[in-house]
Amino acid sequence: MRRLTASLRDRINLGGPISAEPRINDRIRVPEVRLVGPDGQQVGIVSIQDALRLAQESDLDLVEIAPTSRPPVAKLMDYGKFKYESAMKAREARKNQAHTIIKEMKLRPKIDPHDYETKKGHVVRFLNAGDKVKITIMFRGREQSRPELGRRLLDRLASDVEELGFVEFAPKQDGRNMIMVLGPRKKKVDAMAEARAAKAARNAGTGRDAEADVVEADVAPTEHDATVEASTEETAE
Repeated sequence: MRRLTASLRDRINLGGPISAEPRINDRIRVPEVRLVGPDGQQVGIVSIQDALRLAQESDLDLVEIAPTSRPPVAKLMDYGKFKYESAMKAREARKNQAHTIIKEMKLRPKIDPHDYETKKGHVVRFLNAGDKVKITIMFRGREQSRPELGRRLLDRLASDVEELGFVEFAPKQDGRNMIMVLGPRKKKVDAMAEARAAKAARNAGTGRDAEADVVEADVAPTEHDATVEASTEETAE
């Protein structure tokens, strides 16, 4: 019995993976289908031969869209165009898909003012991009006995960037470190859209500048032209 089961399993596996593509035209092997017209109108239950004939007369494909229905539902459509539009929609969806990234910024309790401004600038850039920021205060030696220094620094940073982000995870001691997480007020999708618009505007501006340079070069008089013009005036005198 086991040998038979294994043999059957091997024969089934020879068919390869099941295709995700719908059955179309003469690959639909059922006696009848519930037919939907190209504009979505319900034609009704017809034989597969009539459905294929209608598809051929309309220069369209017969596509099985609901194979588990009884009878299966098939639609008249341009399958090539349908596949292309579906691929474009999927591509656009992936393009607009937002993946929130958690950035990390590490600071010391007694950070230099210049270093603080630099690191704050990075936090601002991350929040503007729609990303979360994990702020880590690293304590060393005797600094571990002064956790209020780290909390004060985190509160200061959260206050400085409150227009762009909010405290998503309040300051908490974690061993030798103190951690706080800032969340962006701007959604990732909106940040991506703004970035694309800014890039397009920059590219358009660069193109206009280049075109203006070409026009200016064409109309600007050369030294040779100026010399010829001066010689002409002297001859006329």
